[in-house]
Amino acid sequence: MQDQKTLGFSTKAIHIGEEPDFREGKSGDVVIPIHLSSTFARKEVEKPTGGYEYSRTGNPTRDALEKKYAALENARYGLAFASGLAAQSTLILALLKPNDHIIAFNDLYGGSKRIFNHVINNFNIITDYVDATNPELIEKAINPKTKLIWVESPTNPLMKLCDIKAISTIAEKHNLIFVVDNTFLTPYFQNPVSLGADIVIHSATKYLSGHSDVVSGAIVLSDDTMYEKIKFYQNAIGAIPSPFDCYLILRGLKTLAVRMEKHQENALIIAGFLESHNKVKKVIYPGLKSHPQYNLAVTQASGFGGMISFEIIGGINEAKRFLEKLKIFSIAESLGGVESLIEHPALMTHSSLPLVEREEISINDSLIRISIGIEDVEDLLTDLKQALN
Repeated sequence: MQDQKTLGFSTKAIHIGEEPDFREGKSGDVVIPIHLSSTFARKEVEKPTGGYEYSRTGNPTRDALEKKYAALENARYGLAFASGLAAQSTLILALLKPNDHIIAFNDLYGGSKRIFNHVINNFNIITDYVDATNPELIEKAINPKTKLIWVESPTNPLMKLCDIKAISTIAEKHNLIFVVDNTFLTPYFQNPVSLGADIVIHSATKYLSGHSDVVSGAIVLSDDTMYEKIKFYQNAIGAIPSPFDCYLILRGLKTLAVRMEKHQENALIIAGFLESHNKVKKVIYPGLKSHPQYNLAVTQASGFGGMISFEIIGGINEAKRFLEKLKIFSIAESLGGVESLIEHPALMTHSSLPLVEREEISINDSLIRISIGIEDVEDLLTDLKQALN
């Protein structure tokens, strides 16, 4: 195969890590086999066959997935984990120590905040939250113990963006590690490594797998030293995905480009419909020119994705009544699958946050988050119309 740097996104998504093996005795599989073996035999005591010893340490199916992760994010290394939160926890344990300090976006996935506020704080790793839409606030929050900056862009669920290039400049100036959660836009629409991020993380449960049938996470980076540290902890802690889960994500990634295009196509139509509806107070979608950071969205990413948040007129009762009237949209947590999902952040994905904290970042009782699927958009519109009316 030609140099992967010259290949297009879909070509990499289909072929990298799954090149047929034409060596003697090999079968030339077009699709990487699922290597279910937990351990690997060797002929020589001190020489593992093909470099494999034990599937927690390394597995051919997982290796194929990790190579693909790296290629799609334009990075050198990829690492696969049992969940997005397993990836986050392993990253923190590998790179930070007690008394270190994190600066994080104040609008983050509730599970990420749970790790910061209730797990690593027990090791005296302290997190301060700032509105990262303003890079100056990040720089003001830096202190002598600061080691890491952590953002999502767009955020979950308020669809806020941060200027990745600007923050990467601040991180480099102060010798800090800069982590970007790229779950919402995926490497198809946004490449944080190319914009200056040190590490990219994903909940691979979402768009990367794309079919709501696997839970997994990913870390992607190019720095040799950080990779070796995280790789060591990946093996030592052992929160790795099964070979079958790796196969499912490899399969999903092959259609990532066409799925993301359809997610976005549908989302643009639905966001416009919601914005014009008299039962809707506010729509938050980076692809709308009404989004306060629309100009940043079009300059640092090639697309807007399939996630929409909106506020329904009324309060929690109106929101619940609307949600429970839907017929095609499923009321469910998670996102990024081919089917459309809808949820109430205050009661579902972000219910672990105290009320005061939710109110501070505008997660109110009328806020609803939608993961737009790839169904026929007219059917989705019909469902929304009947539930709103």
